[in-house]
Amino acid sequence: MAVANYLSIDVEDYFQVSAFEKVSPPDNWHNQPFRAERNTSLVLDLLAEKQTRATFFVLGWIARKSPALVKKISAAGHEIASHGFAHRRVSTQDRAAFRKDVRDSKMILEDLSGQQVLGYRAPSYSISYQTLWAYDELHEAGYLYDSSVFPMQHDFYGIPDWPRFAFNVGKQAGGDWCPLESQIETQTAMKEFPISTLRIGKRNLPIAGGGYFRLLPYPMTRWGLQHINETEKKPFVFYLHPWEFDPQQPRMNGAGWKSNFRHYLNLHKTEGRFRRLLDDFEFRPIGDEVKS
Repeated sequence: MAVANYLSIDVEDYFQVSAFEKVSPPDNWHNQPFRAERNTSLVLDLLAEKQTRATFFVLGWIARKSPALVKKISAAGHEIASHGFAHRRVSTQDRAAFRKDVRDSKMILEDLSGQQVLGYRAPSYSISYQTLWAYDELHEAGYLYDSSVFPMQHDFYGIPDWPRFAFNVGKQAGGDWCPLESQIETQTAMKEFPISTLRIGKRNLPIAGGGYFRLLPYPMTRWGLQHINETEKKPFVFYLHPWEFDPQQPRMNGAGWKSNFRHYLNLHKTEGRFRRLLDDFEFRPIGDEVKS
């Protein structure tokens, strides 16, 4: 049987990405053309065509701006999870601000969708060794799983020596949060679904979504993902954003060449590659694993 992988969509708009945070502050978001409804609806149509369900990590700001969009995602049978409220990296918040952010987004999404929100993904995968306290807040807020860890080196994120596949993360008395051995029992634990990487030599390389999906030729992506399924016998976690399907989105000025390269590269290829991905692999929402 084919491995059932985890498909996730991070619902944010083009002007909310971390790469543009210096040129597009939240107090100016209401002045930007809003394209999340259109782009997310396109993703929903593609998933309906392929009869595929996914996890949608929805920004609370988006939910408040377009409550009908959250209801539409939920009505189509997809899982609603939280991407926080204001797309602020965990490292830019103190604990009180983070607590409010993750609780507000959870409450809004549950009210609109009628679903219990089980999962969270931090903006820019920003749970790191410096922000492990975020698990305390997520656990206390009632989340059952997280999908914020990218086990690789990056200038914005990464815990490169943590496990590459789903694991329990927990906290023992007097200790910090860490991956748990199966025999360890603790009342303070969650499930972690890290973004999938490909192990080459001693390094973990990105293979499962976002800008990497647009950068690499699709046959290379497919080979890497098939290696995870067929050789390592594991499901992978794949992610995309609705704005990646929108080559006509307005251009943001002043962010610098690196940010522009990461954001705008090959936007016109996303839809075609995504169609091929849905044909080549089996997918399900992350929450199905937590509830099973």
